[in-house]
Amino acid sequence: MADESPVRTLVVDDEPLAIERLQILCAREPLIDLVGTAQDGEAALRLIEALEPEMLLLDIAMPGLDGIGVARAIEKLEKKPAIVFCTAFDQYAVTAFDLSATDYVLKPVSSDRLSRAVARVIDRRKAPPEEKTGDHAQEFWVPHRSEMIRIAAQDIDRIEAERDYMRLHVGQRSFLLHQTITELERRLDPAAFIRLHRSTIVRREQISRLSHDGMGVWHAVMADEERIRIGRTYLPNARALMGR
Repeated sequence: MADESPVRTLVVDDEPLAIERLQILCAREPLIDLVGTAQDGEAALRLIEALEPEMLLLDIAMPGLDGIGVARAIEKLEKKPAIVFCTAFDQYAVTAFDLSATDYVLKPVSSDRLSRAVARVIDRRKAPPEEKTGDHAQEFWVPHRSEMIRIAAQDIDRIEAERDYMRLHVGQRSFLLHQTITELERRLDPAAFIRLHRSTIVRREQISRLSHDGMGVWHAVMADEERIRIGRTYLPNARALMGR
């Protein structure tokens, strides 16, 4: 099938040993057709124009034009390659996925992890064009052990602030994301999420009822019966759920 044809791939990294490692891994992956390599951002842009790769294995920390700069430079291309960031650092994940990266792989890249990244690119090749969903985030990528885990926004039940991190509750599991709650609130769809406290955001549909103690203190009772206190600042928004 045409959808299973090898993915034309360009490797971009300023470290020769990193390029060599990726070349070896690409040679072992039957669904990758390595068409070239570049050691800086400027060379990458020239090769993208000349070779029209379908996927970039793109380092972030490079002198001159870095990987984020390359991703921004190709945003408006008609034939934009899928971007798989390959980096030793997890702190760029939020920026990376704001740029619609397909995957974010932490170094050292393993053969299995590269295969999964290629599978994501092929899945997107098969998928029909996505409808516009506004500026709200549809997914988040969070570090977990040696990987970056994709979490769909629609799967998040509750978000709680823990100092400089946000804990995303997804079913029985939870993950930490390095971002402020104000920034996270801005990125979420207000039709799906509501902030109840300076440190808590919840999915609207998870709220089963609102209750108060008779002294002006209100709580949101969640589907699992957990009670979340509603801050005074956010009480008007909560009452709006009842049409009041």
